[in-house]
Amino acid sequence: MDKKQLAGMMDHTLLKAVATPEQIAQICEEAREIGAASVCVNPCNVRQAAELLKGSEVKVCTVIGFPLGANTPAVKAFETEDAIAGGAQEVDMVINVGALKAGDQDTVYRDIKAVVDAADGTLVKVIIETCYLTDAEKTTACQMAAKAGADFVKTSTGFGTGGANPHDVALMKASIPDTMQVKASGGMHVWADAKANIEAGADRLGVSASLAILDSFDE
Repeated sequence: MDKKQLAGMMDHTLLKAVATPEQIAQICEEAREIGAASVCVNPCNVRQAAELLKGSEVKVCTVIGFPLGANTPAVKAFETEDAIAGGAQEVDMVINVGALKAGDQDTVYRDIKAVVDAADGTLVKVIIETCYLTDAEKTTACQMAAKAGADFVKTSTGFGTGGANPHDVALMKASIPDTMQVKASGGMHVWADAKANIEAGADRLGVSASLAILDSFDE
């Protein structure tokens, strides 16, 4: 892997509540310069990012039901449709973590399916928030995401008690069909962090420290 390939795995992310239009413009410019896979921004910033990235290969990614996943399926579906209408090309939705913890697989499935259906072919990544889950629950969440027709499972929001780690990435990779992929997100600040998760099976990286990771890259 070279630095260009690494950048192409990155969702260059800014999801802070205090993010300003100027900061959104900055990360869009950075994403263009490094050749990131996408910028990942909050729904209110989608239209700005889509306008700034028009004509580039960098996609616009946004988050749904973020960061708690506690919205109803109907709200998540509407949020998905609205984001895509605004220019989002990928959506990262947070599952109903409480339902999963309660063993209510049907609710977890219906929640994800509502977003997949609303996305209508737009790429969907399912955030399972691994820091709150047992290994068995992580596996179940991945299975429900696969059943619902999602494209990716994703480790974390970055707003929980922990981020991506190689154990969880490997477990998730083993819990999904070959047609799906894994996004490692949260807690990666240098190349060594990213490398460990890539070696465990991550196909995409959700990182706000993209530039620092690229600066510390060592083949």
